[in-house]
Amino acid sequence: MLVTISRRALAIGALVAAFALAAPAWAQGRTPLKIAIGGASCLCYLPTVLAKQLGMYEKHGLDAELINFKGGSVALTAVLGGSADVVSGYYDHCVNLKGKNKDMKAVVIYDQFPGLVLVVSPKQTASIKSVKDLAGKKVGVSAPGSSTDFFLKYLLRKEGVDPSKVAVIGVGLDDTAVAAQEQGQVDAAVMLDPAVTLLQGKYKDLRILADTRTEKDTLAVFGGRYPGGAIYSTTEWVEKHPKESQAISNALVETLRWIHSHSAEDIMAKMPKEFVGANPQLYLAALKNTIPMYSKDGRMDPKGAQAVLDVFSQSVPEIAKANVDLATTYTNAFVDKANELLAKQ
Repeated sequence: MLVTISRRALAIGALVAAFALAAPAWAQGRTPLKIAIGGASCLCYLPTVLAKQLGMYEKHGLDAELINFKGGSVALTAVLGGSADVVSGYYDHCVNLKGKNKDMKAVVIYDQFPGLVLVVSPKQTASIKSVKDLAGKKVGVSAPGSSTDFFLKYLLRKEGVDPSKVAVIGVGLDDTAVAAQEQGQVDAAVMLDPAVTLLQGKYKDLRILADTRTEKDTLAVFGGRYPGGAIYSTTEWVEKHPKESQAISNALVETLRWIHSHSAEDIMAKMPKEFVGANPQLYLAALKNTIPMYSKDGRMDPKGAQAVLDVFSQSVPEIAKANVDLATTYTNAFVDKANELLAKQ
C-alpha cells in the first residue's frame, strides 16, 4: 500500500473540508446531503464537483457536503456505514453488490464510458508489452475492491491470466498514482485522467494496454457501452428520500447540460485550482479528451447495464450464479423528470 501523501492530495483534502465548513452558511432552508466521492480530483467525477462549483446543489435545495475518499470502494463503505448519504462512484458496484444480496440503486449516470486506462510504468515499457506480461507483477489500482480493481481483474481473466498471480496495490488516482508509476513502486496501474494525460505528456513512449476513454475504445474492450460514474445509494435510502434523490438528479442533469454547452476552457475555469494543478495545459488536454465521456442526460442505457453484468458474470462466478435483476440496480425516473423540468426553463 502506498502511504505517501502528495501536496496536491493534501490541498484537495483541505478544499473538500472547506466545502463542509462553508456549507452551513449557505444552508438556510436546504436539505443536508453528504456525498462520498471516490477521488474528487479525477475527471471521471468532475460533474459532481462542478455541480458544487456552479451552485447547482444549492439551486435545487441541497446543502451538499462533498467528502473525498481514496477510491470508490472506500466511498461505498462510507455510505454502507452511514457516514454519507450517497456515493459518487462507479455504477458497477451496484451490480457487484446485488450479486451478493445487497441492494444499491443508481439515480444518475453521468459517465457513459468508464475512462479506465491500464498503463505500463515508464520503467517497464520495454518488458511489459501485453496484459499477459503482468503475471507475477505489481499493478496499482485506486483501492482494492474499487472499479479500477474490477477492471484489472476483468482484463487479466480475459487474457487468461490468473488474477491471484498479480499483486494488487492501492495507489490512489492523482499524484500518488503518478508517483507510484514513475518511481517503479508498481509495474503498471489502472489510472484515469488527468493522471493518464500527465504521464503521456512526460513520456512519449508510454505504453497503454487498455483504454476506455472513448466509445470506440470502450467497445473494443467490453464489446458494448459500459457506464462509469454514477450517483447511487442503498435502495432503502433512495426509496425513503425521493425529494433528495430528485434534487441531486436535477443538479447533476443541469450540470451535464452546462458541460455540453460550454468549452473545455470554460469548464476548467470553474474547477478548483487545486484540481487543475501545476500544468493547466495538460489538465485542459485531459479535459478535452474526457468531455465526450460525460452523458448529456444522465440516463442509464439498459444495454450498458447489461454490459456491466456480462463483464462480472465472466469474471466473478458468484455473480454469474446470482440471477441479478438489473432493473433493481438503477432508475431513470428521477433523471427523466429532471430533463422534463429543465426543458421547460
